[in-house]
Amino acid sequence: MNDIKIYCEENDFSPLEKAFCGEVKSDCTLSLEIIFTDEDGIRELNARTRGIDAVTDVLSFPALDNILGKELKKEDFPADVDEEDNLFIGSIAICVKRAKEQAEEYGHSYKRELFYLATHGVCHLLGFDHMTDGDKAAMRDMEERVLAKINVTRDGE
Repeated sequence: MNDIKIYCEENDFSPLEKAFCGEVKSDCTLSLEIIFTDEDGIRELNARTRGIDAVTDVLSFPALDNILGKELKKEDFPADVDEEDNLFIGSIAICVKRAKEQAEEYGHSYKRELFYLATHGVCHLLGFDHMTDGDKAAMRDMEERVLAKINVTRDGE
């Protein structure tokens, strides 16, 4: 099994849940939460958690360390199993205003920007990063593969 369950009160990310199916090896359903915030909220989170006093578009808070490319087994992370018996991989915060600005700047829909930011955040929760060119290429490949499954591409939305 390798399903992902996204908890989000503000938007329906079920297409993204389906798009990540088959992309992660696990013996259980993985879960994560997405929250939406304003500029003050994301700035405060960024300052408190990363020491960067600036507004950003998305922040990810992984619950699990060193998991990139590994099969995720519930028994290896007993403290991270949620109330629905899913393995909780972390939280994502998205700044609504920044997402709307970027959608306009890049000439695509707000929905496309939200799905991109959520996908980017999920990739971070799964251990991807973009500190080196190689890491960035691997992360971008995963992002584009997932988004293409739901036709949320640079040209699709």
